[in-house]
Amino acid sequence: MRPKLDPAVAETRRAVRPALEGHTTVLIAFSGGADSLALAAAVAFEAEKAGIRAIAVTVDHGLQPGSVAVAAEAAETARRLGLEAHIVAVEVGDEGGPEAAARAARYEALRDAAYDYTASAVLLGHTLDDQAETVLLGLARGSGAASLAGMAPIVDEDEIAWTRPLLGVRRATTEAACAAQSLTPWHDPHNEDPQYARVRTRTRVLPVLEAELGPGVAEALARTAEQLREDAEAFAEMIDETIEDIVEPAEAGIAVSVAALAANPAALRNRIIRHVVASEFHVSLSRTQTLEVARLVTDWRGQGPIDLPGCRAHREGPRIVFTSATVSGS
Repeated sequence: MRPKLDPAVAETRRAVRPALEGHTTVLIAFSGGADSLALAAAVAFEAEKAGIRAIAVTVDHGLQPGSVAVAAEAAETARRLGLEAHIVAVEVGDEGGPEAAARAARYEALRDAAYDYTASAVLLGHTLDDQAETVLLGLARGSGAASLAGMAPIVDEDEIAWTRPLLGVRRATTEAACAAQSLTPWHDPHNEDPQYARVRTRTRVLPVLEAELGPGVAEALARTAEQLREDAEAFAEMIDETIEDIVEPAEAGIAVSVAALAANPAALRNRIIRHVVASEFHVSLSRTQTLEVARLVTDWRGQGPIDLPGCRAHREGPRIVFTSATVSGS
């Protein structure tokens, strides 16, 4: 009689299985923590059955004493699971703060590794708990629907599928899967440091919400993210269908039809404004800035140009014209 498979192990393997379909080589972003360890173990099992090459890549950020040894131990753990394993050392800048800078360096290293090993997917170990934390942080910052939509299960970028197979799996399940397979995760001290907002959300905010509102808060937040992501995708499709008909080139910038903006509901109008600015000038507008631009359409009283990050907006007859801040200021 075959031994019964532990439920946590079974859940992680079921989650991973569809993420491997259609790929011949995949990378696993592997820190050695419980989430990435459970992911790696599940991928090792499923990839071997499917004849898929699976490579664990550990990024050494060099931010903690002993990081070289930690990365070496993670790579050895991956090899014991039957995976290829590689370590990539990166230099972390300071743009956007330590978390954002480390994330940018890590993703660049993983992208380069995917190209080096001709991998068509990079598997990330984010869980349902990570998703809930992301939604709460976005809510606290007033970041809007795009932020509240959280992390997408799959993002296709430059021929690489950035995939989060465990996004519907609780962190407790990944920890249980590691324990059931006698795997010892590495505990990142940064995950316990309260100077980080995400750590405070994880260790203080979510437990209070669960205690005061009852269990299921994390799942509810994850469902909210999924629903908002569906809405965001629908809006994106609407914008793609209409944008070419309502914009035209302008000197040192781009122009948008006032009539077309006015004909759309506020939610779509505001998204078009943000989309145009992001596409042309590669900057993001806050809600306040977006609404000021929208007033050039809905509440036009002869007001002057609006200075925005990287550009300037002004009304010119039947058009809203966005020009480069460099040109506008010259």
